[in-house]
Amino acid sequence: MRKLLLNSISLMLLTAFSVLAAAPWGLAENHKIPINTDDVGVAIKGYDTVAYFTDGRAVKGTAEFETLWQDARWHFANAEHRDMFKADPERYAPQYGGY
Repeated sequence: MRKLLLNSISLMLLTAFSVLAAAPWGLAENHKIPINTDDVGVAIKGYDTVAYFTDGRAVKGTAEFETLWQDARWHFANAEHRDMFKADPERYAPQYGGY
């Protein structure tokens, strides 16, 4: 009975460590999120994703204030929004890759 209990505990610990090892900590560094882009690789149809947070509305970005992240081109309305995104893209990127 004791051996069965030890085997069960060992199996649970192994499973827990496996789950923790596969956890998405640092997702952008280890795994690319699929991003919905247009034909030329621009994410979210060129809208400024930071503006949804700062202005509370959709604002069209421009290629003048562009950055690359996760193999997609992201457009912003101004340099400040671009820099905010570059500092913490996971905070501002749309969930589910923008689908």
